[in-house]
Amino acid sequence: MSVLRVQGGRRLEGVVTVEGNKNAALPLIVASLLTPEPVTLHNVPRISDVDVLLDLLRGLGSTVEGQGTSTVVLRSPARPGSTPDPQLVGRVRASMLLMGPLLARTGAVHLAPPGGDFPSRRTLATHVQALTAMGARALDEPGHAFEVPEGLQGASFYLDEASVTATELALLAAVTARGDTEIRHAATEPHVVELCDLLTAMGADIEGAGSSRLRIHGVSRLHGAAHTLRGDYIEAGSWAVIAAVTGGAIEVRGAEPDDLEPIVSVLQRMRVPCRMAGGTLSVTAGTCIAPGRLVTGLWPGFPSDMVSLFTVLATQAQGRTLIHDWMYELRLFALEQLSGMRADIFLCDSHRMVVTGPTPLRGRHLDTRDLRSGMALIAAALAAEGESVVGPLETVERGYAQVVQRLTGLGAVVAREP
Repeated sequence: MSVLRVQGGRRLEGVVTVEGNKNAALPLIVASLLTPEPVTLHNVPRISDVDVLLDLLRGLGSTVEGQGTSTVVLRSPARPGSTPDPQLVGRVRASMLLMGPLLARTGAVHLAPPGGDFPSRRTLATHVQALTAMGARALDEPGHAFEVPEGLQGASFYLDEASVTATELALLAAVTARGDTEIRHAATEPHVVELCDLLTAMGADIEGAGSSRLRIHGVSRLHGAAHTLRGDYIEAGSWAVIAAVTGGAIEVRGAEPDDLEPIVSVLQRMRVPCRMAGGTLSVTAGTCIAPGRLVTGLWPGFPSDMVSLFTVLATQAQGRTLIHDWMYELRLFALEQLSGMRADIFLCDSHRMVVTGPTPLRGRHLDTRDLRSGMALIAAALAAEGESVVGPLETVERGYAQVVQRLTGLGAVVAREP
């Protein structure tokens, strides 16, 4: 494992171009299992979660070309395996999406408990609900094991939670199921729409992409296709916050304006000088004002994946901010470390935190307990006086490509160390 040693207190300036959306890349890679024909993905992010998922597909019999580059070509075998590598499954939460294509292609799946952030606190109940509605039968085995001896059947159901991964899993299972499927209370995030776009290009019949009601008319087979991923708006928002918190000036390129709007709207509420022109978000130094209250929401609300970074920004804003992330209770616990950096924070409960600023931060050792709070702690270290050590760095590299090189290119004094 590695750590990032950070000399804080420096303005970061320059240009960053984001890679493809992590949250889209993972389900798109899994979708390739639905056809033996080649599926080509462009603008694939070069992150460790992608590498783990590609290794999982290779273990199921797929051929993978271009791993480690921005263009990946995937070819599924005539009959994929039904038992993904348990150790790899335990490293990435998106491995749960494998259940849809494997049930569709092989009639069975034997999946170990998925890993990733907060694995013990993020239930799969909604995912199981979707599969059982389409005829999947649970087996008495450890982990998540299902069979569909007669094949998946179209169904009409309401998701108990507008879960992104549950919606994606239901889509992956439904596109080749017999009959029609209607998914109500579906997630509407841009990466769900991207999955619909790729599946449609592969021959699926999907209505309502981008809405909370999806209708899928099952087809007997899918074919190969190509797709270029949209830029990662969470990564773009992360670099925007780093510019603001260090008093720097960064141009962030490659993300869609519509995807960035919920993030830019909060930056504007906080009076951070920023401008969106075409595919470039420009952020410059300025006085930052506390937004008063910041609450995460389902799309197009403020994304939970950004709440950790904006908590760090709130420590440098004038006034008091109530941060309320009702989705993931462990995310704010990871940010308690900011109090050791002299931040004025009060953890009300597992979902709410009060931040009062501005307070100068002081460098210290920081523990990256999950992907997004890990990047937020790097942002805090960059803004702090003195030296910080943030690790393990591999936690952040699950979702951010070439972190050390990009920070160095913006003028940060950082070093990767064992």
